[in-house]
Amino acid sequence: MNEPGESPKVVNLSQRLDPASERTGVLLNAVRSIANRRLQQCVSNMFEHVDDALFDLAEKAESNAAQMHYFDGMREVRKRRPIVERHFMAAIGRHLDEMTHPAQTKPAATSQLSLGSTELSLVGDSELEESLAITSMIGKNETRLSRDLFAVNQRLSVICGGQKIDDAGNPVAPAMLAQSFRQALHELSADLRVKLIIYKLFDRYVLSVLEELYLEINVELVRAGVLPQLRHEVLRGNGSKASANAMAPSSAPTSDDVGELSGELSGDFLQTLQSLFSARRRQAGAGTAGATSSSIHAASGGSLPSANELLGALSVLQSQIAGEAAPPSAATANAADLSREVLQLKEHLLNQIGALRGERASHVATIDEDTIDLVGMLFEFILEDRNLPVQMQVMLARLQIPYLKAAILDRKLFAHRQHPARRLLDGLAEQAKGWSEESDRDHRLFQKVKSIVEQLLHEFDDDISIFDRLLADLQQFQDINRRRSELAEQRVAESASGREKLEQARRRAAREIIDRIGEQKLPPLVHSVLARAWANHLVLTILRQGDTSPEFKSALRFIDEFIASTRPARDQESRQLLRKMIPGIERALRQGLTNVAFQGQDIERLLSQLNAYYRQQLGEQTVSKEDATVEDDAVMMAIPDSIQPVVDQDAERDEARDSVMVPPDSPEWQAIVALQPGTWLEFSLPDEPMTRAKLSWISPMSGRYLFVNRRGLKVADYSPEELAVLLADGHATVLAASALFDRAMNAIVGRLKQPDGSVATDAE
Repeated sequence: MNEPGESPKVVNLSQRLDPASERTGVLLNAVRSIANRRLQQCVSNMFEHVDDALFDLAEKAESNAAQMHYFDGMREVRKRRPIVERHFMAAIGRHLDEMTHPAQTKPAATSQLSLGSTELSLVGDSELEESLAITSMIGKNETRLSRDLFAVNQRLSVICGGQKIDDAGNPVAPAMLAQSFRQALHELSADLRVKLIIYKLFDRYVLSVLEELYLEINVELVRAGVLPQLRHEVLRGNGSKASANAMAPSSAPTSDDVGELSGELSGDFLQTLQSLFSARRRQAGAGTAGATSSSIHAASGGSLPSANELLGALSVLQSQIAGEAAPPSAATANAADLSREVLQLKEHLLNQIGALRGERASHVATIDEDTIDLVGMLFEFILEDRNLPVQMQVMLARLQIPYLKAAILDRKLFAHRQHPARRLLDGLAEQAKGWSEESDRDHRLFQKVKSIVEQLLHEFDDDISIFDRLLADLQQFQDINRRRSELAEQRVAESASGREKLEQARRRAAREIIDRIGEQKLPPLVHSVLARAWANHLVLTILRQGDTSPEFKSALRFIDEFIASTRPARDQESRQLLRKMIPGIERALRQGLTNVAFQGQDIERLLSQLNAYYRQQLGEQTVSKEDATVEDDAVMMAIPDSIQPVVDQDAERDEARDSVMVPPDSPEWQAIVALQPGTWLEFSLPDEPMTRAKLSWISPMSGRYLFVNRRGLKVADYSPEELAVLLADGHATVLAASALFDRAMNAIVGRLKQPDGSVATDAE
């Protein structure tokens, strides 16, 4: 019941809406109507431009074949356009319907786009390139639309009964729209080049105009009373909150209703940092009655430096660092000196402000002091972070002043995960994590990091947009190298998989033959045929037809019959049975030897020797012991690859596994179980240079772990037992997977909470 005077259209958000309620259905129908109308217009507009784009490309094609691809694409698009549009719009409607049934909701669309997040997906080049194109346009538009999309997510969360709706689960967000379009485009049998053109047009004519869709949805839901006063939190330059964050108590959604504000500006985090810094100052100033440096200076009548003065002094210091040559390697860098420089920046800055003012070193405002200390602690963390090779620590440490300037200009840097300066530092650290001199022989990565550092030092004054530009440059570099490395990884994994299949087939063939021979003493000729030529035939049959195929079962029956044919034929009945078996044995053996590429003359010689053996069995011919030995030796020379090495290898492997002393409940084993493809490890093996390698693939057959370098080339592969020993002995270390900035902020908060100010860092 509505209170007297209350509009019946206003939603009372002190209670969640029941997803099955009529009110929810009305609101979702309104959203569906808006989405259908606008998206249908956008997609239709996009397809109108596809024909022209493909025709232009056909005219400029470098060959007749390429030109035909584009013309074929034009015909295919004209023919299949209606069904593609229909499937796309149907998918959007279906996803909107599923929002009221959380238990039936399918996994987020973006999870289908990730490459190698949980295991190496052995995809073809075309599918990989298609996935990269889609992932790129999703990321770009999610960042651009984050504010408007956030409001849509929150309002949809409320009307869906508190179910958390985020960018990945919102049917009208870039991720699900792109995935739905990709699925619809499966109806199109077109060349990859044509599809990539269509994706670019989808980005331009659909994703790039989503602001209008989100605006209309937000206006409609606000009109219906859904979070009418929802605002984004804004920080002014001095770090104080703007009042745009206010919400009426009756309309404020609880955390259960809308979930946490992931990736957005977190005022609570900044407040926590400010409180911790304030407590630290009170503790440090206890000997002077708790007076802070800022309050002492203010009491003396001096004015605190403005933000412009701080930036000016920092620019002077920045120009000095920019004029210094970057250390080419860790050999010329001293970690202690670098740490000292990081810690002394505040002192240098105060001295520089004093020099510019023509007076003694100045103090700064409390919030500026907090910012200076926070950036200093960030770069202390970088110099202690074992995730980074020393050479990269040296390089990134030179960015302390540019990042302090950025933090003074925009204090959202510390709380906003999508801040370009933060994403740039995270991106540089992620690239640096996998760097080694061996994997970067052409110095391409080292020079890219150095170039970005140098550009910030030489060009950054007060224009924050430089971080966007450098971030785009780094992402382009990452995309190019990621595609190269992923293709190399795919080839390495396929090669490893092929070798394992071969080894598994050889072990299976050897086991089948050995089990059937058992304790029987076979003639050398028969034993050689089975242990060598027929073993190879079994291996090829397993690889080509599988170990459950009729061909494999037939090959096993031959072994039984071949062994049975060696039994003494002492009476008429047994001799008659042997005579019946011989033609089938010869026929099967001829076919099997041909399968393993035996030469015709070798096959005939072998069958001739076998016939002589059977005539001897039947009592029709006598062969001297000397002649039989010569013939057997000739056969064995002609038949390669015995099963004996396979048996020996299995025994050695079992013996090595039994000798592993790492207990199964140890931390090392827990770390092994938790490892996921994409995790980086550092290997420091005796008498070998330090190596950083990424877990690329875990064999589903043997369980072995395949590691590659940043170029996607194989570094090593280990069994779980071998890897556990390396971890236990300290020869392997798992590197942190989380972003540098997140780990640094967690460590800084931990440090500030320590009563003695000791460093609490996860860099170890």
